[in-house]
Amino acid sequence: MAQSSSFDITTGADLQEVDNAVNQAMKEVGQRYDFKGTHCTIVLDRATPELRLEADDDFRMKALFDVLQGRLIKRAVPVRNLTVGEIEPAAGGRVRRTIGIRQGIDADTGREIVKAIKSQGFKKVQAQIQADQVRVSSPSKDDLQAVIQFLRAGDFGVELGFGNFR
Repeated sequence: MAQSSSFDITTGADLQEVDNAVNQAMKEVGQRYDFKGTHCTIVLDRATPELRLEADDDFRMKALFDVLQGRLIKRAVPVRNLTVGEIEPAAGGRVRRTIGIRQGIDADTGREIVKAIKSQGFKKVQAQIQADQVRVSSPSKDDLQAVIQFLRAGDFGVELGFGNFR
């Protein structure tokens, strides 16, 4: 019997890199002239994973988000995995924004990935959802490489990562 090869499709951000980006962004905010005398904060909640931004007004909120996004990009954190919330009013004329960090592939995205693989007509390729990842297996490693190339070209709303290639 032929040996089956497989790989896992996952998504997520390294929370330590997100924490480093938040620290760098806060350091930059503390040094920038347009933020002097203001109360702008970025807090990372690792438990939920989400970022909470708070600023004095809409203009500073947009500038704060731009600084944070630039630092996340420099630290190679996939910004496609961020779910950016709306700007909400807070006490004292301040504004807040919550940014969710997607960790793992949700069920809908997983079904969409499996459906795309099956619709492409790869021979002897099996795809199955396992918790927050999708496992793709096939006897041919060349078919698996073709699936990876196909998925990289597609847009599924999240940054896909490929690992555990065996």
